[in-house]
Amino acid sequence: MKNFIIITGATSGFGEATAKLFAENGWNLILTGRRVERLAALKAALQSETNEIITLQFDVRNEAEVNHHFSSLPESIKDRVAVLVNNAGLAVGRGPIDTGETDDWERMIDTNVKGLLYVSKAVIPFLKQNQGGHIVNLGSIAGKEVYPGGNVYCASKHAVDA
Repeated sequence: MKNFIIITGATSGFGEATAKLFAENGWNLILTGRRVERLAALKAALQSETNEIITLQFDVRNEAEVNHHFSSLPESIKDRVAVLVNNAGLAVGRGPIDTGETDDWERMIDTNVKGLLYVSKAVIPFLKQNQGGHIVNLGSIAGKEVYPGGNVYCASKHAVDA
């Protein structure tokens, strides 16, 4: 039986591209995202006779949803999780701190940092149970080189890098 890769934020950008690449190489996929229609469309586009695809619709910012969806996976799936790609992330607001929107800051920190931590905490027990695996945390050059107006986004991506 083939292993599974979990990809967060799979409905667009790097997450979608990662899902396509792994599907083309015959991996089983657990795709997560907030938008159920996009998850369904991606599953339909990638489904083949050579792979199994599971979609989980939730927001990584919601720890209870993260825990519910991963704990609800059948043991036969958990036993085959080999890779986690923490891709879900966002950048909002580009102003200086003194005029920044605190809602933007909270969304970025909750998604880019806390969401990554929630998902990792939920999935690491599967990897330990399976005697190993890989976690790939997708960051940004903004985590290493700051830019004007990128204060909180750069900080959140530095946290991913750290």
